[in-house]
Amino acid sequence: MKFTSFTDEAYIALAGLADYAHDMVSPTIRLGVTGLSRAGKTVFITSMVHTLIHGGKLPMFEPYSAKRIKRAYLQPQPDDEIPRFAYEKHVETLTAGEARNWPNSTSRISQLRLTLEFEPEGFLARNLSNGKLNIDIIDYPGEWLLDLPLLDLTYEEWSEQTLNAALQPPRNKISREWLEYLKTLDADAPQDETRVQEAARLFTDYLRKSRESEFALSTVPPGRFLMPGDLEGSPLITFSPLAPGESGEDGTLHSMMKRRYNSYVNRVVKPFFINHFSRLDRQIVLVDALAPLNAGPEAVKDLKHALSDILSCFRPGRTSLLNAFLGKKIDRILFAATKADHLHHTSHDRLEAVLNYLVEDAMERSGTKGAGFDVVALAAIRATRESIVNEDGEDLPVIIGTPEKGEKLDGTSYDGKEEIALFPGDLPENPKRSFERNEDLSADLETGFMRFRPPVLKNERSGIRSPVFPHIRLDKTLNFLLGDRLS
Repeated sequence: MKFTSFTDEAYIALAGLADYAHDMVSPTIRLGVTGLSRAGKTVFITSMVHTLIHGGKLPMFEPYSAKRIKRAYLQPQPDDEIPRFAYEKHVETLTAGEARNWPNSTSRISQLRLTLEFEPEGFLARNLSNGKLNIDIIDYPGEWLLDLPLLDLTYEEWSEQTLNAALQPPRNKISREWLEYLKTLDADAPQDETRVQEAARLFTDYLRKSRESEFALSTVPPGRFLMPGDLEGSPLITFSPLAPGESGEDGTLHSMMKRRYNSYVNRVVKPFFINHFSRLDRQIVLVDALAPLNAGPEAVKDLKHALSDILSCFRPGRTSLLNAFLGKKIDRILFAATKADHLHHTSHDRLEAVLNYLVEDAMERSGTKGAGFDVVALAAIRATRESIVNEDGEDLPVIIGTPEKGEKLDGTSYDGKEEIALFPGDLPENPKRSFERNEDLSADLETGFMRFRPPVLKNERSGIRSPVFPHIRLDKTLNFLLGDRLS
């Protein structure tokens, strides 16, 4: 099975040409926002849009700090078949006073169009540009992105990879029930819906447990098994890896699983790639690196593998008419380590170093194709502030925030109302230590990374109706993703 057929590539090229032609008349960036579950995609989009529309502190976003952005506003989205990103609802959830909370995670694709009116730089730009840029924000689950390599794997290849991984630590701690059930199945036996359903159920349970904080594993395709949406109960997500039989005949349990896997790839994964993913201009990949760091080196290695798989799916390259003929390219990709506010700023460069180490091999393989890559430590909405606490004569850098209800530390369970000062520990100075298991590293991270409630927001600037969202490096992020298109 090839990644895409000649017909697929022709369709992608035509769509790329259409987008390129439209961009010449009405300049537009299709910005993909993705990340694995709980990485902060919804919060990032909400904060980005709200800050540009209502104002905020963005000193590193050059067009904004130079006051060349005159106006930012929402417009109806261009793709009627995609659900609209629920921006207003998410702002309401984040700013609900004592009832404030983080918005629900991304579970499906959505879209929002933000338009910026700006003052171009230079004489030619002012005369050739209309001073308007549409940003079509495409929000989609990172788990869907991890499905794209399935386009290049047969059912037998995928089964072998998945079964081998399930036997390795730490997956072997949670895969036992599923693997034991597979031993009762004969691949050459007649197809049996009841047995296939049970295998799919146990396989899905195994994938779900892989995501729990104790393990914090990232590579868990097929993504729709954990986010089924309207596919719930469909044969498209009712299958499981299975060792091949000897006969290879139709009507067997193996052929039934294989048929459904192929249907999933062709009817779910491929349409997402062709209709949405292949049309992106720029991409930000949000990464929660703290949870894997807390879970241990196996989780960090799994995250590195997942990020490599993600980057292998992109088509990096410069934006040009020639590339439009060959299919649109993504010319800038940013990897953002989220939840930087869970660490003191003295560890932010170490967080960036860890993320850079996780993706540097994959970036080097893609970097010769003309795309720009970068990494950043980010908190799109900052939930903590910093201080210094003296303990036994030693000054400790701490973060101050309100833990979410039910969070526990040293035997204390928090009620969601009490504010605490927490020494979050230090990340290793050498990012390679993230792949090691030793007592010193465990001690560095033993406080864990608590979940904090959204901050209580205040109207910090006169004349602004909506509260200002505090952030960490949202301005640097926007400058990388958008700055050159606003010159």
